[in-house]
Amino acid sequence: ELALKIASKIRANERFAVYVIIPMWPEGDPKSDPMQEILFWQYQTMQMMYEVVANELRSMQLPDSHPQDYLNFYCLGNREKMPEEKLAGNGDKVSDSQKFQRFMIYVHAKGMIVDDEYVIIGSANINQRSMAGTKDTELAMGAYQPHHTWARKKRHPRGQVYGYRTSLWAEHLGTVDKCFNEPESLECVKAVNAIAEDNWKRFTADEFTSLQGHLLKYPIQVGEDGKVGPEPGFENFPDVGGKVIGAQSRKVPDILTT
Repeated sequence: ELALKIASKIRANERFAVYVIIPMWPEGDPKSDPMQEILFWQYQTMQMMYEVVANELRSMQLPDSHPQDYLNFYCLGNREKMPEEKLAGNGDKVSDSQKFQRFMIYVHAKGMIVDDEYVIIGSANINQRSMAGTKDTELAMGAYQPHHTWARKKRHPRGQVYGYRTSLWAEHLGTVDKCFNEPESLECVKAVNAIAEDNWKRFTADEFTSLQGHLLKYPIQVGEDGKVGPEPGFENFPDVGGKVIGAQSRKVPDILTT
């Protein structure tokens, strides 16, 4: 649905942007067969979405545009300086995450903010188990302010949904910028991506470097044709291992991981 909405906006020659925040890896050991299977299907989903966008750009003859001008994936992480005595330990083995003083922030929230007008927060994941209607039972709450809509204001609404979104952005990005008021703009997309890419470099550096906020680019590379692969040099997750784009497992039935 997100990719198709982007495609419809490209056809209508309207700016539109989707920002998706997901965990760096699913809950559990990213090297394990079940987690690698989940990551494989996540990678397949990302590629399907990017190919939808890339195909629409090609059909509309927009060679100077890139799928990531419209759709981007991120994760959250943190680096925190620890006392030297804790890093040294008492002869106990120190994990690489502790050694390099970094770890992902696990994203467990399921929410979506649309056009600074509508917010939905609930328990459903964006996967077959949650969305099929015949598997997990989910609950969600949707909200908007009737006096703060595009139709009512005839301009960008600036109600509590907008305030909620911008407060999240300020925390995640560690700054406030005028372009954040127009999240659909290419200027905003590029500004957010620049911070996220710089944070990924800081996060993965051996030497301790504080992050600006917590937003990291998800470690994938996207081609103009929508093909997705791991970020060069980061085929595996830092410190913990496991392929970023996952791998299919013959041991784990698809019904358990989709």
